[in-house]
Amino acid sequence: MNSYIDSTNLNAWTTIKDIENLCNDARKYSFASVCVHPYYVPFAKKALEGTNVQVGTVVGFPLGMNTKEVKAFEAIHAVEEGADEIDMVINIGALKDKDYEYVKDEIEEIRDSIDGKVLKVIIETCYLTEEEIKKMTEICNQTYVNYIKTSTGFGSRGVSERDIEIIMENKNDVLEVKASGGIKTYEDACKYIDMGVTRIGTSHGKEIMEKK
Repeated sequence: MNSYIDSTNLNAWTTIKDIENLCNDARKYSFASVCVHPYYVPFAKKALEGTNVQVGTVVGFPLGMNTKEVKAFEAIHAVEEGADEIDMVINIGALKDKDYEYVKDEIEEIRDSIDGKVLKVIIETCYLTEEEIKKMTEICNQTYVNYIKTSTGFGSRGVSERDIEIIMENKNDVLEVKASGGIKTYEDACKYIDMGVTRIGTSHGKEIMEKK
């Protein structure tokens, strides 16, 4: 279970002490990664020295409506500060306008700017139709990103089983899936892992491991 978890704290009121606790738990349980705001990337990187825990951060978060140039700058700066993984939010408006070339271009611009680091594309399924989830899965296939990720955790809902079903039906063999948003229990995590996801984004990693 521990190897699936991206242990997350992206609250607006997060303090250094909160990130220290997050990193201590990640070190204790050997989580796949921590996911923190860009401001805390250098601190998390130092706190996790000597471990295999990766440091992830967010780009265009949580609304995704920054320009692609701003998102690319955010991503480049995060990598320079020590980020190993980038979770970017797509431009949801562009997707709904069917400007698929823009959506692809911004993903590719960020992918190409981060020097081979892991890229996860957050599609925010709560705002999408089933057809739009399918389309975004196809775009993630075409752009050769590492992961498609369901949710920011700040939308109108988190991940659902139906979201994962649609993604699994349409993804290629290379694309991995990160389920996030509303995953609070060991049972929740097991359910999505059984469906085929390879990362779980949660702010309840410690509780999940204690339950296990």
